[in-house]
Amino acid sequence: MTAASLKTPAELAELLAFYASAGVDEALEDAPINRFAEARPKQAERASAPVAPVRESRLQERQSSGPSLDANRTAEQQASSPGLDASGIPDAPARPMAAAVPDEGQVLLARQLATSASTLDELRQHMATFDGCNLKFTAKNLVFADGNPNAELMLVGEAPGRDEDLEGLPFVGRSGRLLDRMLAAIGLDRTSAYIANVIPWRPPGNRTPTPHETEICRPFIERQIELVNPKVLVNLGGPSAKTLLNTTEGILRLRGNWRVHTTASGVAIPAMPTLHPAYLLRTPAHKKLAWRDFLEVKAKLRGLG
Repeated sequence: MTAASLKTPAELAELLAFYASAGVDEALEDAPINRFAEARPKQAERASAPVAPVRESRLQERQSSGPSLDANRTAEQQASSPGLDASGIPDAPARPMAAAVPDEGQVLLARQLATSASTLDELRQHMATFDGCNLKFTAKNLVFADGNPNAELMLVGEAPGRDEDLEGLPFVGRSGRLLDRMLAAIGLDRTSAYIANVIPWRPPGNRTPTPHETEICRPFIERQIELVNPKVLVNLGGPSAKTLLNTTEGILRLRGNWRVHTTASGVAIPAMPTLHPAYLLRTPAHKKLAWRDFLEVKAKLRGLG
């Protein structure tokens, strides 16, 4: 509907009501203005403006300042560029500064390195030199393991936190102290248990590791379990249970039910999924569930012993 098509006062009132509801309550011009047509002459003037004098004056300033100005500028750029020495030749950094691009080749390399490790010390050395996981370049330390590698019980969490990253040991913060109390409740401590994580490097900001980061690190933790060869495995939290038990169920459904982790050599290890200590700190009402799970672990160890 346009003003030219209006024939009755009622139609005109209807159009005015529509304008008012749309927020148009003031007429500025009788006819519309083509702003694009107004902009064209300004653009033409700007395009035709002389620029040669400005360029010539800058060239004269540069020539009058002598060759040392460009030389100094080049030296400053080289000095500020990462990986360049005073001669402009790239230096080889002791540690790669650019993160690796995660792809299937990195997963294959991690699997090869893990398989070639015949001891835990060799596995740790392979992991320390492995640059295929981006998390390594933001973490301060490799968090390999803690406790007794000859223990019958092995506990596996998801990834290190801030305190673990600083000390290079798993479960040393608030959740670690709670885990120590949980172990003490069934008559164990860190000298009679072995503790590790699926991810050995702390994700920045404690974010959740991506599925690809988990797959890159999976061969290392699987080989670590195989070398320790515990009688009982405890999965602390959903990510650990899902990764090592090949399931998609949530931890509240998984916990309290015995599962089996099978190593690459075919050894079947009883596994108990339970709640992560960090979760229990946020949800203390569920500590009773974890207590039941640890009683099951205690009974299983006694039966296997």
